[in-house]
Order: sequence, then structure tokens, then C-alpha cells
Amino acid sequence: MSSLHRQLSQLLGAWRRKRRVEVSLYTASGFHCRTFCSSSSEPADPLEIHKKKVFLWFSHLPQEEKQFGGYFSPETMHVDPLVLEREAEERAGVLSSPLQTQTPSTPSVTVEQLFEPTDTWIEGRGLNVLLYGAVGTGKSTVVRKLVLDWCAGRTLTHFKLLVPFSCEDLGQLSKVASLRDLVSRKYRHLRKHPLLSGEGDQAKEVLFVFNGMEKMNLDFRIGATELCSDPDEALPPGVVVVNLLRKYLLPEASILVTTRLSALDRVPQKYVSRYAQICGFNDPDRQRAYFNSRLLQQGGGSARSHEAHALIELLYLNLQRESQLAAACFLPSYCWLTCATLHFLHFTDAKAPIRTLTGIYTSFLRLNFGGEVLGTGAGTNVPIQNQPSSLMLYVVRTLGKLAFDGVTDKRTSFSEEELEQWIGGKTKTDEELRQLAMFRTDVLDFFLAPSVEGGRRLPAENGEHDARRYVFAVPAMQEYLAALYVVLGENKSALEKLTTQVSAAIGQASEDVNALVNILSKFIPLRIFAVFNLLKLFPKLFEKISSRNKGSIARTMAAEMFRTEDSYNEDVLDQVEQSLLGVHGPHPKQYCEGRPFELYPIFMGGLLHYGNRVLLQQLGCSIQSTTVAQITQALRKYLVRGTVCMLCFSCLKNLKPVRNSSHGKFWLPQNILNTFFKSLFSSLILELSKPQPPEELMDLLVLLYEFQNPRVTAEVLASIRTINLTNIRMTPLKCFVLSSVLSCTPASYHLEEMNLSSCLLTHDMLQLLWPAFRHTHNLNLQYNSLGPESCVLLRDLLLDPMSSIRSLQLCDNPLLESGACTLLEALPENQSLTHLSLMHTGLGDRGALELAERLRQHTGLLELNVAYNNIGDNAALALVDACREHPSIHTVHLYLNPLSDVGKQTLYVRGVPESQGGRRVKVLASVIEGADISEDWHPILTVIRENASSWDRQRVQQQLKVFLRDLDWGRQQQQQSLWKRMHFRRVEMGVRKTLKMLEKDDPPPSSGVNQ
Repeated sequence: MSSLHRQLSQLLGAWRRKRRVEVSLYTASGFHCRTFCSSSSEPADPLEIHKKKVFLWFSHLPQEEKQFGGYFSPETMHVDPLVLEREAEERAGVLSSPLQTQTPSTPSVTVEQLFEPTDTWIEGRGLNVLLYGAVGTGKSTVVRKLVLDWCAGRTLTHFKLLVPFSCEDLGQLSKVASLRDLVSRKYRHLRKHPLLSGEGDQAKEVLFVFNGMEKMNLDFRIGATELCSDPDEALPPGVVVVNLLRKYLLPEASILVTTRLSALDRVPQKYVSRYAQICGFNDPDRQRAYFNSRLLQQGGGSARSHEAHALIELLYLNLQRESQLAAACFLPSYCWLTCATLHFLHFTDAKAPIRTLTGIYTSFLRLNFGGEVLGTGAGTNVPIQNQPSSLMLYVVRTLGKLAFDGVTDKRTSFSEEELEQWIGGKTKTDEELRQLAMFRTDVLDFFLAPSVEGGRRLPAENGEHDARRYVFAVPAMQEYLAALYVVLGENKSALEKLTTQVSAAIGQASEDVNALVNILSKFIPLRIFAVFNLLKLFPKLFEKISSRNKGSIARTMAAEMFRTEDSYNEDVLDQVEQSLLGVHGPHPKQYCEGRPFELYPIFMGGLLHYGNRVLLQQLGCSIQSTTVAQITQALRKYLVRGTVCMLCFSCLKNLKPVRNSSHGKFWLPQNILNTFFKSLFSSLILELSKPQPPEELMDLLVLLYEFQNPRVTAEVLASIRTINLTNIRMTPLKCFVLSSVLSCTPASYHLEEMNLSSCLLTHDMLQLLWPAFRHTHNLNLQYNSLGPESCVLLRDLLLDPMSSIRSLQLCDNPLLESGACTLLEALPENQSLTHLSLMHTGLGDRGALELAERLRQHTGLLELNVAYNNIGDNAALALVDACREHPSIHTVHLYLNPLSDVGKQTLYVRGVPESQGGRRVKVLASVIEGADISEDWHPILTVIRENASSWDRQRVQQQLKVFLRDLDWGRQQQQQSLWKRMHFRRVEMGVRKTLKMLEKDDPPPSSGVNQ
């Protein structure tokens, strides 16, 4: 046994020596991994290990930052907020409200300057610095930057040890522990470190940081917290912190405490060496520096960098106008929200994580109110963490009610009397008054701000022209809180709330009684126990009432989504952008008209998504899965078009003849009933079948995207066969939304038409729209900015076996000859295309000859439009010959090309079949065909009128004069019958009217759609 024990000891010793060969320390950004050999006589310095571990810990970005694709880091995006030192008697200060932007009278200080000795400093005692500020001013960010700078050796270098603590973590500890145990619990490498032993004055090189003191219930009364000077004595965490601040425990150590305004007096004045207030960003320059640090970190080359610079310039102009946004961005938290929203609107791509506007606002609230509760304040016996009231839920019940009433009444500003009515107007108990005081001090100014829009106050309602008005700091926040108020069911009536409570209680009782009855019935099988099953009716009754309430929520969403008065506003994403960047151009702000609340139903749909519900659960706002299922089921009825149609069909099918009550022998004939109801039904169908305005359709797509429910999205889209987004200013985000929504449909789903004309599409946007194009038959991409490089994508789209495009319209895109040739490479293998429009794309003779060559290998084409492409006689003749030999092409558009008179006549002759049974190809080269008026003269002139504003005016005028000469020639060739003369005169008047319109340089407003 002794030999075996000796062998095991030798093996253990060899293993320990091998483990000491290399010791790898933690690595972090900015630090390189160091390897220590066994030859080193001294172990690794625990302070260096501490710096590296703390640096790694504080460098971790929260999940809310990771959703932006990893562009941001603490080193690149930090901007120092304004920090002012305060005397004890002026702790409230002129900048206590975070949204007051007066110029401070005292200079700004840094945290490092706050730890410099003062005149009242006592030798051998550390400084206690209390840094306070409102919600969202940047306290946690300042602490994180301070810790990272200390780890890197850039600040507070006279402190050898910095020990950061989260007061939220300390407040949750229930066991007693000594100071050294608290430190070693989080930082094991500092166990028994001599700087924390309390011997001599070593602690003067130690700095403790306690972040979020309002989350601990500190009691400085001698009778409540005993005195302690031993770092090894086990006490409750709150007692340890109190003794550190009293300077009974490690009096040489310095302490930095951060807290909110409501907890400022929890630490007695005699225990605070210096007060400092963090005031956020008090001027546009700090705000601009913050925006630069975030928005200029985008990847993707010079194009994105240029776009980011343009966004910052527009944003800075809006901030300089003293707009409402400038007042909101006084808080760094709202600067974060602004950057997050702009990043979502302008830098969304398919590679980034899925983000929604609702998710951004939910993350924003979680960053500022995660884990927050309404406490009872200092001096109470109930720990703050045991309070059940969630701060965010309190916000929903007060400010959410205010926001909901504002959305209902189409109001954005509120008077002080209205705020008093909705916020604390019904408080009765002392506990409610304490919670209200904390809410008003810490939270109210975070959401509401005095109205400063455009340097003027908004007009007051109800004749209160001189009263001060308050608005939500960000307009969309009002709609978000109103939506959250509704989805959480806080807008129920008193009867509904009472029914819910009673039914839930009875339902719980029925479960207990059922369990007992089921057990007893095994021994006493009496039928009387069946009576107890009646208790099951009460939960069913509650279920019915609850379903009715969820149906009303769905009706509200649908009604708010499709309000008639909001039909022709900008789409909702453009409204969000305008609220941040301002309105630039000939659209002045109309203060007399109510602002549309089209984000409100979209937020309601987004809040039902599982990811947002998880974040809200962490905030104390629970949305149950059953509630989501009921709202979703009711919402299907209002979003799926065709439900009403099916109902009408059912009613029509069940019609019966009706007997006249006064004359029994007379019957109302069945055919009269059918005729009446069919007329009524036809009118209803006609009303329902009217296409939605493009802006409203875009809003519906955004709602479905925010909803993130593929099944509901597929059901809604099943009733939509045309997506018309003409004249919508498409952005990468809108393209991504369209593709994401259509990707929820099955592979068999296809749109009849997708109209994206005049949408400012670019090559990059086409890449995002690729999945959407595979679900359409007729694709309209006219009047965009698609160049030759876009033709590669379009060629691949036509070659895709999953694509079934029949009509492709590319009018007024600078494709040029090279791009057209690339596109035509798809014709030999594509057999689905029947209509191709390449009007005014720079095709030229080379492109026309290439097209004539490719037509021989494509058998399905029916109509070809190559008008206004600078095609000469020879290329046009070759193209028409190829079309005549083609088995199916019946129409070729060649007008507005520089064709000679002889060439036009030759084209007409070539289009006429040589034999009686041959096939005729209609060649549209002018308003006449041969010597007769063309049947398509009116569509030709319509196309010219609609596009006159964007085409070369002088060239179009020359072509119209050519039309007049053609008409004169045709008139001479015809017999002078009255009908012929009238017909020629009518066409001539149309041409001259169009020519006169161009000469006056006053084209009519173009619809942007080539009918």
C-alpha cells in the first residue's frame, strides 16, 4: 500500500508541475495574452488579473446592442455627458429636470476631478462622492467607462484597486457576509488581499463603486445598523455598505455611489464629501458627437459612410431648430433610441439579425427600467426587492392611460391639470403617495416634456391658450404606451375586471373541489358529486367574456389600421423618419390638423411577438399566451380580406321568398329578391375590391412584419393578389419588409402583379427584393434607377426555375446596350415571359439586333415594347422580321425612334402577312399604320403625356412634329370622306395639344404608371 501511495503522490506532483508550466490569463479587447513560465519565482499579480477580468466583464455589450450587428463598442461610442458639482444645499439644482436646457453656471467636471482633495478633506480618510441624476442621463454608462479607463490605466491611476458593485445584486443577497466575503464572492482572485485587510492605511489605494444605490434599502440609524470596523465580520450587505459610508469600516478607502433623484437623501449629508449631478447632453454638439460615434461605425464601404454623414447632417439641422427631438436628446437614452431607429430605417440588410420597431422600443424600456420596482423608500422594514409593484407596470397604468386617451381623442399635448388627473389623481394611502412621489421624481420627466415644437407651443385644447402643455418626449412613445396599455388589458371596464377576478377565484376553487370529488368518488360513487361539475361553468364564462374583450382589441387594431382619413398620409416608416430628421421640402407643419396615429395598431401587433413578450415579462408586464392566441384569432377576421365576401355569399345562398303579412296570397318573387340582393352584394364587392392606396398597403406590410407570425401573414396575403407600391419611396428596410412578409407564403402562392414603379429602386434594393420577385407573375419596375449591373440580377431571376414572371416592365431605367444584352441572355432558357417592355432604356441598334437574334430561341413572347430607344431603320426592320417569324408575338412598339418615312412604311408592309393565312404583327411606329389611323394612337399619346416631364423635351417635340407630317401624308392618301376627315382631325388635335403642352413647359402631374 505504501508503494502504491508513493506512486500516486509522484504522479500528482508531476501533474501539478505540468499545470504550472503555462498559466494563461484572461484576454480582452486591447490586451494580449501573456504566458508565464515555471521558472518565474513570483506568482501572477492578483491586481493584474483583476484588471483583466473586470475589463472583460465591463466590455460585454448587452443584448440590446448586439442586435445592431456588432458595430458598436464602449471604446468607440462613448461621449462624456455634462457633470456638475453641487453644494449640499443645492442638490436639487436648476437642472434637476432632465429636459430643461439652461446653460449651467458652473463648469463641467470629470469623475477623476471629484476625487481630488478639497479644503474640507481630512488626512487619512477617503472621499465619498455621490453622483446622482435622473433616469436616462447616463449614470451606468459613466460608471462603465470609468471602470474600463481604470483597467486600461487612463484614469484614477492613484487607486491600485477598484472594486465595482451592483446594488441590485447586493440587495438580493439574503445571507450575512463580511466585506472580504462580498469581494471574494465576485472577485475570487482578491481573496485575502492585503489592501482589504484594514491594516495600516493600505485602503487609501482602494476605490469602491456602488452603482444604483436606490435599489438597496440603506438605513443609517444607529439602532437599525450596528457599527462595524472589521472587514472579516459577517453582517447583512446593507449594513456593510452603511459602515463603509460612515467611515467606520476601511475609513481610508474612497467610495463612488450613483443613485437617482428620489434616493438622494437616503445617505445623510454628513457622510457625503462631494455631490455631483450628471445632466446628460445639454447642447447639440454633444448630441452630434454621440450620433457620430454610433452612426459612422457602419460597415459596407463608402456608400454607407456617405449615407451616414447625410443622416447626421439632417439630424443636426433638426436639433438646431430647438425641436422636440432636441429636448428629448438631452437624455443620452433618447439619443440611443434615435440612433437605434435610424439604424433600423437605413441600415437594415438581410445579413443583420431580425429587428422590429416594436422590439427597439421594448429594448429601450428594458435598458432603462429592467428590474425596477416601486419601493417604499428609506426607513421602512420591508426590503425593496420584496415589493411586488413593477415600475414599468405603474408607468403603463398611469402614462399608458394618458397616452391611450390621447390617441383616442387625436391629441398629443396635455395640460398640467390633465396630468394631475391621470397621474396620482386617485391615490389614497401613504404607500401610494410614496410611490407617486418616487414616480414623479424619477420617471415622469423621462417620458413627458414641455412642448417646444418649432420654438412654439402647440395650440391648447379647450381654450387653455396660456397653459403650459406637455407632450411625450418622442411622438412614437405615446403610441407604444397606448398599445401596451390596450394589449395588457388595462383598458377594461370595472365590470370586466371584477368578472376576471371572481371567475379566476371560482375557477381555482373548482379545481380544488374537483380534485377532492374525484378522490372521494372512488370510494363513494354517488351521483350527487356530479353537481360539483357546475363549478366548471365559471371558468368557461370568464373565457367567453375574455374572448369578447380580445376581439375588441383586434377590432381596434383593424379600425385604427384602415382609417379613411389616414389613407393618403405618408407611410408609417416615412412618418417615423420625419419625426427624427424633420420635414425637408414643401410640406410645412400643420398645427391645426391632428397627427395620424398609424403606429398605434402596428405596435399592438408587434407586442404580441414572443420576443417582445419575454422582454416585457422581465419588466413585470405579462402578456399571456392564451391572450395572444385569442387576439390573433380575432384579428384574422379583420385582416383577411374576403371574410365579408364569404359571409355575403352565404346569406345570398340562404335567401327565401317572403310572404306579405297583410295579404297572405301574395309572395315576394324569388327573382326580385335575388336581383335586389345581388345588386347590393355587387356594390359591396365593388367597395371591398377597391385597391388600397400604396401608403396604406405599405403600412399593412409593416404590421405583418412587426407581428412576426408566419401563419397569420400567409392567411392575410392569400386574399391579396396585387401589391401596388407605386410612388412609395422605397428604402432597404421597406424592401426587406416586403421580402420577409412574402417569404411567409407557400411556394405555390403568386401575385398577379407587383407594381414598384417610381420607387427609387437601386441595385442593392433589388438584391433584397429577390425573394419577393419569385412570388409574382407581372413585375413592374418602371421609372427607377436600375443600371446595367441590375440586369445581372434580372437575368438570373428569369433563369430561376422557381420564378414564373410573365410580364417584365423596365421602362425608363438606364440599362444601356450592355445591360440589355445581359438581360436578353435569359431568353433562350426562359419560357414563362410573355410581355417585355424596354422602352427608353438606351437599347440602341446593337441591343435591337441582339434582341432579334435571341427571339428565335424564345417561343412564348406575345408583346415587345422597344419604343424611344434610338433604333434606326435597319435594326428596326431586322427586329420586325424576327417578330414575324416568331410563333406568338403579335405587337411591337417602335414609336419615338428615329425612323425615316420610308422605314415606317416598310415596317408596316413587313408586319402585314404575305399570304391570306399568314400571321399579322402589329407594328406601332407612329399614330398611323400605312395610310390609316392606328388603333393604338391614343395609348401612344397617353404614354408621351405621362412621361413628358422626365424625357428629353426637345426630342419628344421633334417626334410629335413627325407625327403631324405622318398625318398629313395619310390624309392625302385617303378618300376625302367625312368620317375619315373627322378621324384624322381628332388625332391631329390630340397631337397638337400634346405639343402645345410641351412648348408651354407645363406638363400635367404624372401618375408614374404606364397604363
